[in-house]
Amino acid sequence: MASDVAQIPNRSLFRQPEVCEIAQVQPYVLRSWEAEFQDLGVSKAQGGPRVYRRADVERVLKIKHLLFVEGLTLAGARRRLQEQQAAPPPDQESLDDLFSSDARERILSVRQSLRELAAMLAATPGEMPSMEFALEAPAAKPRAARAVSARAVTARAVSAKKKK
Repeated sequence: MASDVAQIPNRSLFRQPEVCEIAQVQPYVLRSWEAEFQDLGVSKAQGGPRVYRRADVERVLKIKHLLFVEGLTLAGARRRLQEQQAAPPPDQESLDDLFSSDARERILSVRQSLRELAAMLAATPGEMPSMEFALEAPAAKPRAARAVSARAVTARAVSAKKKK
């Protein structure tokens, strides 16, 4: 099956089950190909689900063709793909364009907060007068949680007295 035979939906990102359905392979096969071809698929976030770009889906279909139709091994398919990718296509989409601007804004906000925190930690005490710290009391627990906590403290105190 060649990449031009399968119908790839007109989207920029795909989840693993969608890629498996398009390529008509089992998920464990796709995962083994990911282990062999390290740049296949992109993890959205550490520990998050893997996503695939349209180019990755096309590459999966090409790998399937090389393995099942041409009879190459994984090593042979890797060499053939490396030979074909000597000149990368100029229209390759970056992940920054694929993810929403909302996620980008949140990442930039976290980055700014981390920079401010690093600056505060690097400064000696009294050096940065413009930064003020305000301690806030923790939010009040719901009444039921406070009652459980009070009972737990009382029970621990009673058991500690018994041990003495």
